[in-house]
Amino acid sequence: MPAPSLSTTSPSRWVTVACAGGLVLATVAAYHGSFRVPFLFDDTFAIVDNRSIRHLADVKDVLFPAAGYGITVSGRPILNLSLALCYAISGTQVWSYHAFNLLIHSLGGLTLFGLVRRTLAFWNVRSGGRSEPAPRPGRGAPVRDSFAPTNETTLLAAAVALLWLLHPLQTEAVTYIIQRTESLMGLFFLLTFYCFTRAATSPRPWRWRILAVASCLAGAGTKEVTSVAPLLVFLYDRTFVAGSFREAWRRRRWLHLSLAATWVPLGLLVASTGWNRGGTAGFDVGVSPIAYWLTQFEAIARYLRQTFWPHPLIFEYGTFWAGWREAAPYALLVVPLILLTLVALVRWPAIGFLGAWVLAILAPTSLVPGTMQMIVEHRMYLPLAAIIAGVVVGLHRFLVRWSCSGLPAGPRRGASALLAVAPSLLLAVPLGFVTAQRNAVYRSDLALWQQTTEESPASAKAQSSFGTALYARKQIREAMLHYRIALRLDPHSASTNYNAGLAYAALGFPREAAKHYQAALRINPLFYPAHYELGMVLLQLGRPQDAIGEFAETARLNPAMPEARYEWGVALAKQDRLAEAVVQYEAALKIDPKFVDAECDLGTALYGLNRYAEAIACYRRALEARPDLTQAHLNLGMALARTGAIEPAVAEYAAAVRLDPNNAQGHLDLGLAYGQMGRLPQATAELQKAVELDPSSADAHFNLGVALVQTGRPLAAVDEYEAALRRRPNYPAAHLNLGIALLQLRRVSEARGHFEAALRIDPQFAPARALLQRLDAAGFGQ
Repeated sequence: MPAPSLSTTSPSRWVTVACAGGLVLATVAAYHGSFRVPFLFDDTFAIVDNRSIRHLADVKDVLFPAAGYGITVSGRPILNLSLALCYAISGTQVWSYHAFNLLIHSLGGLTLFGLVRRTLAFWNVRSGGRSEPAPRPGRGAPVRDSFAPTNETTLLAAAVALLWLLHPLQTEAVTYIIQRTESLMGLFFLLTFYCFTRAATSPRPWRWRILAVASCLAGAGTKEVTSVAPLLVFLYDRTFVAGSFREAWRRRRWLHLSLAATWVPLGLLVASTGWNRGGTAGFDVGVSPIAYWLTQFEAIARYLRQTFWPHPLIFEYGTFWAGWREAAPYALLVVPLILLTLVALVRWPAIGFLGAWVLAILAPTSLVPGTMQMIVEHRMYLPLAAIIAGVVVGLHRFLVRWSCSGLPAGPRRGASALLAVAPSLLLAVPLGFVTAQRNAVYRSDLALWQQTTEESPASAKAQSSFGTALYARKQIREAMLHYRIALRLDPHSASTNYNAGLAYAALGFPREAAKHYQAALRINPLFYPAHYELGMVLLQLGRPQDAIGEFAETARLNPAMPEARYEWGVALAKQDRLAEAVVQYEAALKIDPKFVDAECDLGTALYGLNRYAEAIACYRRALEARPDLTQAHLNLGMALARTGAIEPAVAEYAAAVRLDPNNAQGHLDLGLAYGQMGRLPQATAELQKAVELDPSSADAHFNLGVALVQTGRPLAAVDEYEAALRRRPNYPAAHLNLGIALLQLRRVSEARGHFEAALRIDPQFAPARALLQRLDAAGFGQ
């Protein structure tokens, strides 16, 4: 059976399938380079440091993460769940995250394809098959509940979806991993409309109505912009399906009410972020609404320009404020467009709907004041669809009227179908090329931020982020230059002060680092990373008590951060508050049971409290996770030796020196254990190795002296005791043992001198006093 001609007016399945396949292939071709893009910017907080996504089985923690996991994912359970799925697949390897983002974008394009295809069919029904606009809603007959998509409408829809998928303005929402916030919300948003169109024509609409509400609910759990979907669906119903608001309400009031009901869970999610997304957006974040709104005239004007000429694309525009004079030129463009949209909603409903789509979706981020981002390209992810649809359909109708008016019906349909796709294909190639080139820029955060600072040198955030990219490459001094530029542009940036603090700390200037961390906290007292790093430099400056306060505040602000509890314990241990340190180490391990450093330090604190059995258990757990930890083997050996388990202790010491043959302490401990077992030759060999590796160790020299005496070499022992005393003159045991060795060599007067020296250091040193008394009794007085 021959394939149907493109000129036929009946819908053709193979044309639909071919278009869908072509859309996916084109998208993959444009974005295949994104798989080499690393985690960028907010990806670190939202993914790499996001512990709530690491255990997919803990559904409650995944859907409702504790405070401190990152502003981007807070109050957005579906977004966090998608990140948890990727983490379960590839951990912190980026490929699964990019694959998921590409899948979302491709599905969004296919959904848009289906939505536009069905919308054009609705509009053809509304206009009675004419190419001109339909009668004004409410003045014509209600739309029929059946329609027939044609190959022409299928190709037009494919052209819209293709340009939308390949447009370079979309790269930020697809390639920048965490901005799946926008693309995933966009997918659910489009699915809500697509399911609605299916419900409007299905003989069994309930399943599609349920799916429409479910999609809208999922969108609400992804990003707050979904709040406008119920309103736009109602407007869509009036414009393309029912013909009037009254008819739309009469036919589908329960569906519209159900969609509006998704505002309730959305409100609860917004409330969970304090109604202001952690102090970054809202009417109570210290930003004048008018000052913010004035910036949005430039934002919307830039979005429109980049729709038609996507260059330059800028990853971060920074924070800026505009006055009336600066906003006026942009307002002269934007305000008339808003007024034209309002007029078109009445006189030209389809055109009005497209304008309303753009303005309504931009409204939440344009009307609610924000403290961080005034212009963000990913906000055009969904609005772009309406602009492209209007241009493609409008151009197609113009070309058909201009070039096909004199043709017979059959050739006219064929030419019309060709004109539906040819112009878009011509545009798709350069758009896809620019998108691929843009993805190449994202492959290096250094290149991305360098390009951003070149395009937007007055962006303090871009300068600071460029510095961070340099910092990550150990180019600390170069990073500091950009931090200083950023601080000149915006001295009130908590993140830039924090980054400068990191750089100063890395350069070995802890006092300067502390000043910048404190500056960051004056600006934003809730900035828990600054509290944590301030605590670290305070420890370095020998101020453990002050550090404790900073770690405690970090733990309060971010209860899910085990490092805060661990360092809190370290600071307590430095003050010999071991029982309190144990509490903090245990708290860190409760958050992260695989936190090996916390396990080891917990063992050390328990050892200091003479709780040897518990300490042994800690060291064993640490070694199960990391068998290569030399210090854990040594500490376990010490704890075993304290319980009298000398042979197991020897095994641990031996394991330590096998792992690190140059570990002087390991050889010393192994030598002492061999001595306790009476294996003097092995003990002497290990102690000699300890002295060779660390000649400055008084303990190594002292214990080697003991072993030499025990093996009958007092003269050699004298040399070791004297070496110990040169390194530690106030070492009473070394004076005592040196005196004993000298007695064996019959150097009585020298021996007496060392016994007296031991007593001068420690008047309560009974062995030295007893030996002096024996010398006196034997007649060897002064």
